[in-house]
Amino acid sequence: MNITFKLYASLSEYLPAERRQGNVLALDQVPEGSTIAQLIEPYGLPMKLVHLVLINGVYIPPEERATRALVDGDVLAIWPPVAGG
Repeated sequence: MNITFKLYASLSEYLPAERRQGNVLALDQVPEGSTIAQLIEPYGLPMKLVHLVLINGVYIPPEERATRALVDGDVLAIWPPVAGG
């Protein structure tokens, strides 16, 4: 399957160095039925930093991330927690 993987803000540091500036990684050999958790595992993202998760612009709650399967053409976007004041 082909999946577009986007990491925003400080999470872009978990992408390969050559992809960090654009924060996008095209993945073209993702096994069918892969879940969000399985896709991000090789990148070493701490789960406490995986805050806002969207598939094709739709929010995926934390309790679905280990079981929600991706399909060909999905765009997975992840943001860390936001702090400010």
